Amino acid sequence: MRIDKFLKVSRLIKRRTLAKEVAAKGRITVNGNKAKAGTEVKEGDEIAIQFGSKKVTVRVEAIKDTTKKEESNSMYTVLKEEVQEAKEEERNY
Repeated sequence: MRIDKFLKVSRLIKRRTLAKEVAAKGRITVNGNKAKAGTEVKEGDEIAIQFGSKKVTVRVEAIKDTTKKEESNSMYTVLKEEVQEAKEEERNY
């Protein structure tokens, strides 16, 4: 399954177009490699997503074409959540 669709179906990112934009900016890696929107993911892959100052790393547990909201979090396991501090020049406007 394409990474942009996986992120949308698993509800890690709400819209597929937003998932494509995040991938285009180089903020998603799959198994340590930068991912484009069309990158294929499979069970066992590790995905790291940079959300502003927060970085979330998940492992793909299941691939489903559709899922209910209550079941969407069973598609992945959160491995790490890191909050990165803003750079010094960003804090001093």
